[in-house]
Formats: sequence, structure tokens, C-alpha cells
Amino acid sequence: MPRHANHLYHEGPHNPFPGVKALERRLGREIPHRLGSNEGLDMPHTALSRRLGDEVAALARSYSDAEALGVRRRLSKHLGTSLDALLVDAGADSLIALVLRAICDPGCVVITSAGTYPTFRYFAQGQGCAVLEVSYQDRPGVLAPDLAALANAAASHRARLVYLANPDNPGGHLHDDQAIATLRRALPGDCTLLLDEAYHDFRQDAAAPDSGETWPGVVRVRTFSKAHGLAGLRIGYAIATPECIEVLQKVRIHYAVSSLAQVAAETVLDHADEVQAHIADVIDRRERLASWLRGLGGDVPNSATNFVALRMPSAEQAAQVNAELLDAGSLIHRPPHPALGHVLRISALEDALVPGHLAALEKVLRDTQ
Repeated sequence: MPRHANHLYHEGPHNPFPGVKALERRLGREIPHRLGSNEGLDMPHTALSRRLGDEVAALARSYSDAEALGVRRRLSKHLGTSLDALLVDAGADSLIALVLRAICDPGCVVITSAGTYPTFRYFAQGQGCAVLEVSYQDRPGVLAPDLAALANAAASHRARLVYLANPDNPGGHLHDDQAIATLRRALPGDCTLLLDEAYHDFRQDAAAPDSGETWPGVVRVRTFSKAHGLAGLRIGYAIATPECIEVLQKVRIHYAVSSLAQVAAETVLDHADEVQAHIADVIDRRERLASWLRGLGGDVPNSATNFVALRMPSAEQAAQVNAELLDAGSLIHRPPHPALGHVLRISALEDALVPGHLAALEKVLRDTQ
């Protein structure tokens, strides 16, 4: 069984403020006179209403539903996942921090890939973990986390947790579900696999993007920031066994997700056709961008995300191109980790395909052909 942080092996703590929505559900009726929670319910919000509308002003006055039941019900229906296997929080980053808080004691070992999404390391170090990194598979046409190396390191160091972004950030590589299951079986029994699926919606493999299976020993973290376009509202969700969700609930901030964020997520989930059309457009742009870069001689591994990665001949050249593009007003991403300093990540936006917006990169690739 995967271990949790030592201090959580007892009854509680329990959320002291489950919220009015939860109380109304328990009573089976609405409470018309809300006189006890000390919100600013009588704030007129004239200026806010004028700028953003009456509905936003009304949502702003009240605490959110701490259980995010409306979002979870929609996710449950969409994913085929039970309600008690879903937890909604303030974006994938918040969920990563939450999992570390629930699973890891200070000093315990966590394993990750050298150069993957850096926020994991940032949070893990803040939790007092010992972070050990393994190298990517990094060769022409391939930039992918090394699952065997992750498993070996976890076994060698008795790791409490392994972090894997799948699809990967910044490489874009996708490991299929069979590979993930093999990784999970290779990990120590008390080790948790934290699977960051922020780009899951862009998958085109045999596993449907709306899959919401719970896998023992695995916490799957997703976001509404990418395919659903709600990055500024900070909302995401985790899929895990109900037993794991129960532990995560012990340490989460109960009102971390605002009323506005929940209503926005409910709205986009109710209009799945718009989301799917957007995903199709992104994939089309991603493939056009990859094709253009490859036509210039660029080394672009396959991507299952909303971006492409470009392997440059050297970190120095990647840094130079990145700086020249920034000077010209085009911001792309170069991973800060030295192990992937030779990589450039470019979002699959129409703006990236406008002639001249990547001129410095185009020049370098043409010159090196």
C-alpha cells in the first residue's frame, strides 16, 4: 500500500467549514437567510457589476461550494468516474502541492526526470523532500522520460513518490496506458505515482482522452487551463482511489476554488462540442507547426500536447535563439534545467505560424541545413 505522510495516520483533521452548499444538501432544502458566515453579502458591488456584470458580482460575494459538487458531477458523468474518486482544486499546480503534502514527510525521497515540469521540484523542495532526478531519453527525434530509469531509482532509494508528466512537458512525448501500468508495477509497493496529465485532452492514442479510470497507487492530476482555456481562474481535478482522495481532503484548503471558477468549469463541461472543436484546431496547428519546423531541418519529436519541442544542436544556440526571439517580441520557452538547455518549446498558436514571428529561429535552421 502507498504510504501517506506520518502525521495523517489518525482520525482527522476534519474540515471545520464544509460550507452552506454542503449544509443545504444535507438538510435537503435551501437556507434563505444566511446570517452566520460573515461574507460581504451586502456589498453593493456597483463598480464590479459595471465592469464585469451582475452575475460575476453575485458570485464574488459568496464562498464557493467547498465540495465543488457541480463540477464533480459533470466530470463523473463525462469520465465515468465515481464522485468519491474526484477532487477539485485550484489548478494542477495546487494539486501537485497537495499530493506532496499528503504523501511526503520531510526528508523522504521523491524521483523525477531531469528537466521535466520544474514546479514539481519547487514544491517538493518546499516540502523538505530529497529530490533525485534521472535523465531523459534524449536522442535525435526522441525526447521522453525514461520509465525504466524512474522505476530503478525508486527501488534503489526506497522513494515515497515518483512524478511523471504524461504527456510530457516540455518534450510532448506520450507513454501509453500499458507503459504506465508497467511502471506502476515496477515501483515499490508503498510508493505513489503522481501522474501529471495536464495535456491529457490532446491525446490521440487508443486510450480515449475522456478516460477517468482510477489506478491503485496512482494520483492522476488534470487541469482546465489548457484544452478548456481557464488558466486565469485556477481550477483542476485529481482522479484517485476514494481512500486516497479521503487523505487528500484532510490537508486541502477548502475554499481554494472560487465560485466563479466553478461556474466557468461547469459551463465549459456543459459545452463539450466547443472544447472538442478547440482541441481539433490546436492539434491541426501543432502538426502544421511541427511540419514547418521539420521542413527547415528542425529536430521535432512527436507531441501529444498543445506545443512542440525543438531539439537544437547545443544549449548555447538554443539560448541565443531564445534571446533573439524575445528581443523581437516573441516569447517561447527554454527549459531552465541544464539537462534540457538545448530544447525550445513553442506553443501551437496561430501566432506562431505567422511569417516573421519566429524569424530568428527560421534563420538559424536554414543556415544549419
